[in-house]
Amino acid sequence: MPVVDAHQHFWNLRTGSYPWLTPEAGPIYRTFEPEELVPQLAAAGIDRTVLVQAMDSYADTDAMLAQADEHDFIAAVVGWVPLNRPAEAAQALERYGRHPKFAGVRHLIHDDPDPDWVIQDSVIEGLGLLAEAGLPFDVVAVLPRHLEHVPVLAERVPGLRMVIDHLAKPPIKEKGWEPWASLIAAAAECPGVYAKVSGLNTAADAETWTAGDLRPYVDHAIEVFGPDRLMFGSDWPVAVLAGDYAKVWRETGALLAELSDDDRSAVLGGTAARFYRIEV
Repeated sequence: MPVVDAHQHFWNLRTGSYPWLTPEAGPIYRTFEPEELVPQLAAAGIDRTVLVQAMDSYADTDAMLAQADEHDFIAAVVGWVPLNRPAEAAQALERYGRHPKFAGVRHLIHDDPDPDWVIQDSVIEGLGLLAEAGLPFDVVAVLPRHLEHVPVLAERVPGLRMVIDHLAKPPIKEKGWEPWASLIAAAAECPGVYAKVSGLNTAADAETWTAGDLRPYVDHAIEVFGPDRLMFGSDWPVAVLAGDYAKVWRETGALLAELSDDDRSAVLGGTAARFYRIEV
């Protein structure tokens, strides 16, 4: 089973538009492209990655698919279509669906001023198109309200597979627990919902975090989802806000060290391969 990084990004500030990415972002306010990631993947022993959208635009999705054409390590692309415009989304899905590495859709719902954006009737219709096409939805859940929507979506869009990015950003730095713990457990009760063990370093203290800080939250996720519905992701290059690729990989290994070989293999690649239908 290959080792899969199920959540990484690229962006090019010369050719792309990313309004959320400003000079205040510090070390990630620059271009990040495949050539920079390749040696880091090799050092960690990562075989394949899932490249995830960084902007709600066709241009970003087109750029990712072009990169996937050029680089074999990119096994799948999670792109964007306008879910709140179902007729247009249907056309986009037909077009992107011809690409063998187009494997899912995400929308930056946390950037929308309406915290209930994802449960609008038009978006529900758009998500229904994903379910019909067998494509999953990456859920960006930053607010508790976002996480509350996951069981609602599971009920309103039967057959839609979802994955919660970054375990919905638990309050690690504050050493908080509720309502995150109850909400993630409620989401896990839906069998078609998965989660990514990713992006946790940037939810912790950027300077001092270790596996120990993340452990209560990851252990809870393992308990409620099971390894077969969890997948590792680096969240590179956002990860460099609190360390680097090597540290994320090393501390993730420490978090999973007590799992059986089969369970660890699931989190480190098997789950992502099944979820995104990556050929191995």
